Amino acid sequence: MIGRVKDSAHSSAPSASDSNAEASMTRAADWSIARAAAHAPGAPLVTIIGDGQLARMMQQEAVELGLSARVLAGSAAASAAQVTADVVLGDYTNKAHVLEVSTDADAVTFDHEHVPNEFLDELIAAGINVQPQPKALINAQDKLIQRQRLSELGAPVPAFTAIENTEDAASFWATTGGKVCLKARRGGYDGKGVWFPDSEAELNELVAELLDQDVPLMAEEKVVLVRELSALVARTPSGEAKAWPITESVQERGICVEAVAPAPGHDGEVLNQARELSRTIATELDVTGVLAVELFEFRDAEGELAISVNELAMRPHNTGHWTQNGSVTSQFEQHLRAVLDRPLGSTDLTAPATVMANVLGHDDADPAMPMHERMDQVWRRFPAAKIHMYGKDWRPRRKIGHVNLSLPADQPATDEAVAQLRREARLAADFLVAAEWSDGWTEA
Repeated sequence: MIGRVKDSAHSSAPSASDSNAEASMTRAADWSIARAAAHAPGAPLVTIIGDGQLARMMQQEAVELGLSARVLAGSAAASAAQVTADVVLGDYTNKAHVLEVSTDADAVTFDHEHVPNEFLDELIAAGINVQPQPKALINAQDKLIQRQRLSELGAPVPAFTAIENTEDAASFWATTGGKVCLKARRGGYDGKGVWFPDSEAELNELVAELLDQDVPLMAEEKVVLVRELSALVARTPSGEAKAWPITESVQERGICVEAVAPAPGHDGEVLNQARELSRTIATELDVTGVLAVELFEFRDAEGELAISVNELAMRPHNTGHWTQNGSVTSQFEQHLRAVLDRPLGSTDLTAPATVMANVLGHDDADPAMPMHERMDQVWRRFPAAKIHMYGKDWRPRRKIGHVNLSLPADQPATDEAVAQLRREARLAADFLVAAEWSDGWTEA
């Protein structure tokens, strides 16, 4: 069932306890308070399919840009639905719902890549501006197609193969000397849909079980990491593209916990290669909006640093949240400008270094201290911390917010300064999670 979360007028008639005062008052016959319309006259309308924190932060930038946003949400309590005036409750896997929210939009975009492409093809055939388009999205939706297309482009990717049966798995195990990463071709994120079998027997057992569940599979050679990087670029339908400085990301248990920009280190050649690679992929795959190219940095057979593509995301990305406070133009603003084919903003840094630390739901239970009190404690210790909360309830390891901290403009980004900034960002995020300082700090 589809429905809108509508603003309602609230009526009340004030009364005076003093009868004489009441008799002397002149009151309107109908006393009411009504909210403004959801969309400003003449403002471009962007429909965002998806209701998570990415849509929420796009909506916040839409306000600043004078745009109107509409969100297709599964629940009125969803992160983006809480802050958006025009919310349509529905299901992105229902074609009628997708059409309903898209018909009068100046652009249709997404906070995830899971809308069926056949729906989007019909929207495009009807003259609706869908960005990014299915021909690009398929490369983020299906990991095997992604690997095949990137390989055709000459982009660096690990050795890979389709897994149709246990014989394919055994053959790839032998080819790679047991260095196998098994992946679900579709779905999966934050460590889900990825397996690292310790033995050929375990691999065969996994493959048989997953194929029996109709999970399409692929495998790729496991890379021994130096670190993970992220290259973000935005591109318009008319071809303008702008990339941000390369970000270093830190993953724990398959979930991003930290991003640092610009990526520390002194190998400018690798970082420049990563930035150019993001532009090439965006252009060759005809990506519009923000593209995040997740990368592995590793050492090749000669011991030299090299990079390999891990994943693609065609939307704002967790590793780009630092741009809210560390770049002239945030990834959320840039995405909206891009899908509307408007001029892109500067991606220059506004600070020598910025660190983003994710706030993840505590493993055990949510502490009794209310979140607003935890935020106050963080600001008392770190007044420069920029806290971004998503309006989400606690769940173990759930992303419920993030903290950005930047170096002052006049402070050089030395190794020591960046390391201290990272410690402070993690301390702030950890306190928001646990309501206690992990270093034992107490306020004087």
